[in-house]
Amino acid sequence: MFKLIIFIFASAGMAFVSRASLREPRSHGFYRFFAWELILALFLVNVNDWFRDPLSAHQIISWLMLILSAFLVAHGIHLLHKIGEPDNQRNEDGPTIGFEKTTALVISGAYKYIRHPLYSSLLFLAWGVFFKAPSWPGGILALSATVFLVATAKVEEAENIRFFGPAYQAYMKHTKMFIPFLL
Repeated sequence: MFKLIIFIFASAGMAFVSRASLREPRSHGFYRFFAWELILALFLVNVNDWFRDPLSAHQIISWLMLILSAFLVAHGIHLLHKIGEPDNQRNEDGPTIGFEKTTALVISGAYKYIRHPLYSSLLFLAWGVFFKAPSWPGGILALSATVFLVATAKVEEAENIRFFGPAYQAYMKHTKMFIPFLL
């Protein structure tokens, strides 16, 4: 019951942050909201096993993924603020969070290798939480979150092509979506 209450309140907070995106199903934030929800559900499914058997292989894999997730989100947001020159001129692309409204294409740091460090961070978060206590229900939640994150990235790429044009298309040819040299 306690987990259900946490889910409801956390979902309400995420819905508030995503309220504009939820009114525009063609925006990347619409799909990202559902990825967030699935990751939250996965966390609540696995929270009781967070520190159980801390030196097991799956726990070590989990912690490595969670550390990488934290690094990518901090690094990605830092670069968007520092280099991306966020400005409200990006409003025509639909609802976005402030730091997403970049007017300069960021192609350094993690962005030199992957186009979506922040979504990559969420992928590592989802799978890091999954590896806390691998199970079929957890796997379905992590896989579903992955599908929504891929959809989020695809929609955002279309938005970026509209805004940055050929520069973003050229950038796409030289980078991977989530994992350097692989995916």
